[in-house]
Amino acid sequence: MAKARIPHPDQLPFDWSVPMRPTLPAALAGVDARTARTVAEILKKDDRDRSVIAAEMSVLLNYKIGKGMLDAYAAPSREEHNISFGRMKALVAVTHRADLLDRELRDIGVSVLDGDEIYAAQASHIRSEISQLSQQLKIIERLHPTITRNRRK
Repeated sequence: MAKARIPHPDQLPFDWSVPMRPTLPAALAGVDARTARTVAEILKKDDRDRSVIAAEMSVLLNYKIGKGMLDAYAAPSREEHNISFGRMKALVAVTHRADLLDRELRDIGVSVLDGDEIYAAQASHIRSEISQLSQQLKIIERLHPTITRNRRK
Protein backbone atom coordinates (compact mmCIF):
# COMPACT_ATOMS: atom_id res chain seq x y z
CA MET A 1 0.00 0.00 0.00
CA ALA A 2 1.32 3.43 -0.92
CA LYS A 3 2.38 5.71 1.88
CA ALA A 4 0.02 8.67 2.33
CA ARG A 5 1.74 11.87 1.24
CA ILE A 6 1.42 14.77 3.64
CA PRO A 7 1.59 18.06 1.74
CA HIS A 8 3.89 20.79 2.94
CA PRO A 9 1.89 23.22 5.13
CA ASP A 10 2.82 26.14 2.87
CA GLN A 11 2.00 24.26 -0.33
CA LEU A 12 -0.82 25.82 -2.31
CA PRO A 13 -3.33 23.83 -4.35
CA PHE A 14 -2.31 23.06 -7.92
CA ASP A 15 -2.91 25.92 -10.35
CA TRP A 16 -4.89 24.51 -13.29
CA SER A 17 -4.38 27.57 -15.47
CA VAL A 18 -2.42 27.00 -18.67
CA PRO A 19 1.05 28.55 -18.44
CA MET A 20 2.25 30.55 -21.43
CA ARG A 21 5.58 29.95 -23.15
CA PRO A 22 7.93 32.96 -23.28
CA THR A 23 8.15 34.63 -26.67
CA LEU A 24 9.20 38.22 -26.04
CA PRO A 25 12.83 39.30 -25.97
CA ALA A 26 14.30 39.16 -22.46
CA ALA A 27 11.27 37.23 -21.18
CA LEU A 28 13.59 35.22 -18.96
CA ALA A 29 15.87 38.07 -17.92
CA GLY A 30 16.67 37.83 -14.23
CA VAL A 31 15.76 34.14 -14.02
CA ASP A 32 18.93 33.32 -12.05
CA ALA A 33 18.08 35.86 -9.36
CA ARG A 34 14.47 34.62 -9.21
CA THR A 35 15.72 31.06 -8.86
CA ALA A 36 18.04 32.13 -6.02
CA ARG A 37 15.11 33.81 -4.27
CA THR A 38 13.10 30.59 -4.65
CA VAL A 39 15.97 28.57 -3.16
CA ALA A 40 16.06 31.07 -0.28
CA GLU A 41 12.29 30.72 0.19
CA ILE A 42 12.52 26.92 0.22
CA LEU A 43 15.31 27.00 2.80
CA LYS A 44 13.70 29.68 4.96
CA LYS A 45 10.38 27.88 5.23
CA ASP A 46 11.94 24.50 6.06
CA ASP A 47 12.36 23.93 9.80
CA ARG A 48 15.46 21.81 9.39
CA ASP A 49 19.01 23.11 9.55
CA ARG A 50 20.53 23.74 6.13
CA SER A 51 23.26 21.21 6.86
CA VAL A 52 20.58 18.52 7.23
CA ILE A 53 18.98 19.52 3.93
CA ALA A 54 22.41 19.52 2.28
CA ALA A 55 23.13 16.05 3.68
CA GLU A 56 19.83 14.69 2.35
CA MET A 57 20.56 16.23 -1.06
CA SER A 58 24.04 14.66 -0.97
CA VAL A 59 22.51 11.23 -0.43
CA LEU A 60 20.19 11.65 -3.41
CA LEU A 61 22.89 13.02 -5.68
CA ASN A 62 25.76 10.86 -4.43
CA TYR A 63 27.71 14.11 -4.41
CA LYS A 64 28.74 16.26 -1.44
CA ILE A 65 26.53 19.31 -0.98
CA GLY A 66 27.42 21.61 1.89
CA LYS A 67 25.52 24.21 3.88
CA GLY A 68 27.74 26.91 2.36
CA MET A 69 26.72 25.82 -1.13
CA LEU A 70 23.05 26.18 -0.20
CA ASP A 71 23.74 29.62 1.26
CA ALA A 72 25.41 30.65 -2.01
CA TYR A 73 22.56 29.26 -4.13
CA ALA A 74 20.10 31.28 -2.04
CA ALA A 75 21.89 34.60 -2.60
CA PRO A 76 20.66 36.45 -5.72
CA SER A 77 23.73 38.70 -5.57
CA ARG A 78 26.11 35.73 -5.99
CA GLU A 79 25.64 35.36 -9.73
CA GLU A 80 28.59 32.98 -10.07
CA HIS A 81 26.90 30.45 -7.74
CA ASN A 82 23.73 29.44 -9.55
CA ILE A 83 22.13 26.17 -8.53
CA SER A 84 22.21 23.47 -11.22
CA PHE A 85 18.96 21.90 -12.34
CA GLY A 86 19.97 18.57 -10.83
CA ARG A 87 20.65 20.17 -7.45
CA MET A 88 17.40 22.12 -7.64
CA LYS A 89 15.56 18.85 -8.27
CA ALA A 90 17.25 17.33 -5.21
CA LEU A 91 16.38 20.39 -3.11
CA VAL A 92 12.73 20.19 -4.17
CA ALA A 93 12.69 16.44 -3.51
CA VAL A 94 14.05 16.67 0.05
CA THR A 95 11.92 19.69 0.99
CA HIS A 96 8.72 18.55 -0.78
CA ARG A 97 8.27 21.96 -2.41
CA ALA A 98 7.02 20.98 -5.87
CA ASP A 99 4.66 23.96 -5.61
CA LEU A 100 7.63 26.32 -5.84
CA LEU A 101 9.16 24.34 -8.69
CA ASP A 102 5.80 24.66 -10.45
CA ARG A 103 5.84 28.41 -9.92
CA GLU A 104 9.34 28.67 -11.40
CA LEU A 105 8.61 26.46 -14.42
CA ARG A 106 5.42 28.30 -15.39
CA ASP A 107 7.52 31.11 -16.89
CA ILE A 108 8.53 28.68 -19.66
CA GLY A 109 5.03 27.31 -20.20
CA VAL A 110 5.37 24.19 -18.03
CA SER A 111 3.49 23.10 -14.92
CA VAL A 112 4.20 20.42 -12.34
CA LEU A 113 1.95 17.69 -11.01
CA ASP A 114 3.02 16.49 -7.58
CA GLY A 115 2.41 12.85 -6.67
CA ASP A 116 -1.27 11.94 -6.66
CA GLU A 117 -2.22 15.14 -8.51
CA ILE A 118 -1.64 13.11 -11.68
CA TYR A 119 -4.88 11.25 -10.92
CA ALA A 120 -6.87 14.48 -10.96
CA ALA A 121 -5.32 15.39 -14.32
CA GLN A 122 -6.07 11.92 -15.71
CA ALA A 123 -9.66 12.06 -14.45
CA SER A 124 -10.14 15.46 -16.08
CA HIS A 125 -8.70 14.16 -19.34
CA ILE A 126 -11.00 11.10 -19.27
CA ARG A 127 -14.04 13.33 -18.55
CA SER A 128 -13.09 15.47 -21.55
CA GLU A 129 -12.79 12.41 -23.80
CA ILE A 130 -16.13 11.04 -22.55
CA SER A 131 -17.76 14.40 -23.29
CA GLN A 132 -16.35 14.46 -26.83
CA LEU A 133 -17.43 10.87 -27.47
CA SER A 134 -20.91 11.61 -26.09
CA GLN A 135 -21.25 14.55 -28.47
CA GLN A 136 -20.13 12.38 -31.40
CA LEU A 137 -22.66 9.71 -30.37
CA LYS A 138 -25.49 12.28 -30.27
CA ILE A 139 -24.61 13.48 -33.77
CA ILE A 140 -24.56 9.92 -35.09
CA GLU A 141 -27.82 9.06 -33.34
CA ARG A 142 -29.49 12.16 -34.86
CA LEU A 143 -28.57 10.88 -38.30
CA HIS A 144 -30.41 7.71 -37.27
CA PRO A 145 -28.85 5.34 -39.72
CA THR A 146 -30.79 2.17 -40.19
CA ILE A 147 -29.34 -0.95 -41.59
CA THR A 148 -31.67 -2.41 -44.19
CA ARG A 149 -29.66 -5.29 -45.66
CA ASN A 150 -31.42 -8.49 -46.46
CA ARG A 151 -34.86 -7.15 -45.53
CA ARG A 152 -37.87 -8.55 -47.24
CA LYS A 153 -40.65 -6.21 -48.16
